[in-house]
Amino acid sequence: MLQQTQVTTVIPYFERFVARFPDLDALARASEDEVLAHWSGLGYYARARNLHRAARTVAEQYGGVFPREFTDVQALPGIGRSTAGAILAQAHGERHAILDGNAKRVLARHRAIAGWPGGSAVQAALWAAAEAYTPAARVAEYTQAIMDLGATLCTRSRPACGRCPVAADCIAHAHGTVGAYPGQKPARGKPLRATTMVLALDGDTVWLERRPAAGIWGGLWSLPETAGVEPEDWCLGRFGTPLAASTTWSRLRHGFSHYDLDITPVVARLAGAPSAVAEPGGGVWYRPGDDPPGGIAAPVRRLLDTLRDALRQELL
Repeated sequence: MLQQTQVTTVIPYFERFVARFPDLDALARASEDEVLAHWSGLGYYARARNLHRAARTVAEQYGGVFPREFTDVQALPGIGRSTAGAILAQAHGERHAILDGNAKRVLARHRAIAGWPGGSAVQAALWAAAEAYTPAARVAEYTQAIMDLGATLCTRSRPACGRCPVAADCIAHAHGTVGAYPGQKPARGKPLRATTMVLALDGDTVWLERRPAAGIWGGLWSLPETAGVEPEDWCLGRFGTPLAASTTWSRLRHGFSHYDLDITPVVARLAGAPSAVAEPGGGVWYRPGDDPPGGIAAPVRRLLDTLRDALRQELL
């Protein structure tokens, strides 16, 4: 959960998640919908799907016992070199280097490794430094310490160099260039994409569809997108009934890491009961305010909350 997300945001999600899935077996036996529902709002939903798949892999292939071999751990869904090393160092005291975002920042400054950490040459230099500094003993303490050092003292902005335990031989500190490390990602303008989402209403229920596993919001429940088809034509083709009325709401912009998305919501009230659904089992009629069928992305949740309030106030 802490990958790409701040601690203060994660804490309540973590507490709810471990209360519902207290061990590997409970997580492995849960449905993907339930796992994603407990992740809704955190974003980067591939993390939740990978965590769920990893639990099932351990349950099915390792008899529910987490593997001890580095290659086996790294082969689990969503676990890379650094995470595998951190798991084995923390759980078993094995010597493995780690290189999370905080460790990258500490090492880049301490050794004055210039350049963006995402570049292959810089990444290799950081891994070399990580391997060189990882001790043979007390590895769990060291890995926790370097992560905490980056999180609490060697922070991205306003680092507390005066309280840093390794400031004495930090090259960036000695040269007064701490702010130059690590290097920034080359600037690129984020592209803007646009879509139309249909809030198709049958009485006080709205149609939700499960998104494909691949792509943004994979596996989550969402409002359907019309992909260039007019909402009226889309509803007629999907449900076999014309519209009684439709209303276009103001655009909602949602930012992803690589692009921004402008969502145009169209509330489409069906004139009669749906006579056809193109994909049986591929969607549900959902009453806003009830427990959702599974995970729902934040912007879709905002639209559903707005719809719930409008229905309660009989504004539609």
